Amino acid sequence: MEHQALVFALIGVLGIGAQWIAWRTGWPAIALMLFAGVIAGPITGLVLPEQTFGELLEPMISVAVALILFEGGLNLNFRELRKTEGAVTRLVLIGVPVGWGLGAIACYYLAGLVWPVAILFAGILVVTGPTVVLPLLRQSNVAPRPRAILKWEAIVNDPIGALCAVITYEYLRRAEAGGTLIAVVISLLAAAVVAGLIGYAVARLVAWSFPRGQVPEYLKAPVLLVAVISTFVLSNLIQQETGLLAVTVMGVAIANMRLDSLRDIHPFKENVTVLLISGVFVLLSASLDLEVLRQFEWRFIAFLVALLFIVRPVTVLVSLAFSRLPWNERLLLAWIAPRGVVAVAIAGLFALRLGKLGYADGSILVALSFAVVVATIVAHGFSVRHVARWLKVTGVQRKGLLIVGSTPWSLALAEQVCSLDLPVTICDTSWQRLSAARQAGIPTYHGEILSESTEERLDLTQFQVLVAISQNEAYNALVCNEFAPDFGRDSVYQLGGMGDDEDHRSLPEALQGRAMFTSGLGVEDIIAREQAGWSFRKTKISDQFDFSDAQAVLPEGADMLFLYRKDGKIRFFTHASRPAPEPGDVIVSYAPSRRPEPQSSGQTTLTEETGA
Repeated sequence: MEHQALVFALIGVLGIGAQWIAWRTGWPAIALMLFAGVIAGPITGLVLPEQTFGELLEPMISVAVALILFEGGLNLNFRELRKTEGAVTRLVLIGVPVGWGLGAIACYYLAGLVWPVAILFAGILVVTGPTVVLPLLRQSNVAPRPRAILKWEAIVNDPIGALCAVITYEYLRRAEAGGTLIAVVISLLAAAVVAGLIGYAVARLVAWSFPRGQVPEYLKAPVLLVAVISTFVLSNLIQQETGLLAVTVMGVAIANMRLDSLRDIHPFKENVTVLLISGVFVLLSASLDLEVLRQFEWRFIAFLVALLFIVRPVTVLVSLAFSRLPWNERLLLAWIAPRGVVAVAIAGLFALRLGKLGYADGSILVALSFAVVVATIVAHGFSVRHVARWLKVTGVQRKGLLIVGSTPWSLALAEQVCSLDLPVTICDTSWQRLSAARQAGIPTYHGEILSESTEERLDLTQFQVLVAISQNEAYNALVCNEFAPDFGRDSVYQLGGMGDDEDHRSLPEALQGRAMFTSGLGVEDIIAREQAGWSFRKTKISDQFDFSDAQAVLPEGADMLFLYRKDGKIRFFTHASRPAPEPGDVIVSYAPSRRPEPQSSGQTTLTEETGA
């Protein structure tokens, strides 16, 4: 028992540690998790999943994959699908058969598998999977449309790939008793329809019970978790491997029913998914047997090359032929197709079943599936940024600032940000209040930032920081609290935040954004300073003019507002965080009217003044 607990802890440390290193370094998280599992498992022997968990290993991984697929389904909105120019539909209806056929040919002629095993394994390889695609997209700056296509394809094709393998296996198993392919396909399609109906029925039950108070708030997340697992198991009892389809349908259905009560559990489900992806990847890579790797043959390299450079590109280009998708986006989609958890798990499961049917090649599937996973993760994980940049299919190169609330002071702030060559957008519900920003040439968004339609009309991924500086401090707090999960709690700021002044503590700190000044200035304070003629100032830090020098030249009572770093990042000075400037950084402060200041001979600052 203690040994199992130790292994659990070690898996968590390795998985989350790899994710943290990926965040700090920019390396692909999926590759780091894979390497961590290989080192912990076959190389050092610290984590041996089969010995530690025994027969529980397979159901553990299966349930984890089901939860990951469900969470992925919750992120699939049909409004987003309409923007993909029909690419997802083409990749499913055309891409799956084409990829299956080309993959089977490559498995037979290059990997040397017999036709039955080649067809089954090719069916598994049509999947990409959210366990690898979602972490990859999270760390890469891919443009919104190809990002949405890759996400939809990964989640939708996961259960389809499993069903392709099931169809092949069931035909091989029933062929000895005189079963026909048509009979097998019809029976499995019927089972798939039933599984989809089960998933949709559970989704409708959730949509009915949650808003009507049939489930208390503290039980909503546990009830949803149990519902997903129960749906997965029930569908698998009807027909093996249809559970993935059921939970995917359930997730997509709930996502498009607009349940406000689910917004509160989004952080929970996302946290659970990160833990599951990390744990499952470490478990599977730690399960790799070096003895099995010795079955790897040189001809497998030719198969991997064909999979990367022929099968996937031809599949995508054929599927998207005559579509309205630009060629650079098609080429990016033709390259990105990492395989992960589902491919390995299903391959391992059918390797055992094929062995019982007398197909010796089934044992090679484990080594071959891991080879595919490693090759695609390394190739796509380390290249996606460079390929996207080369094809000019990236999002915004430098993320900007989103300002909520159009006031004279917010306009002056926006002009300061623009002068730093950083994108900025001002959002307000009043067309009239936005007129000054439009006349100044500053991008604006007219609408309620808290509305659901904002998700469709405004791409929030182009911003690194949100500041709420309307004249209503309670509204500012509401905006910051709403968008904290999207931007990060340390990247949402407001006027009237927590400061040293008791007047600014009317709301709990947990409901507010970070204060925009160390003193926690509120709306009334800013209005008073505007009337007194305060203005913004920029000061550039250099080797000869450091932070203490910058502080010394500021007028008495001046407040440092934010720090603009050389890499384009913005960090505000708050009561809880005071970023440390380095040479090359620019400090923007808010100060009283400028007085004449003596210039020292060694000073190399850039100081400007802009009235608010």
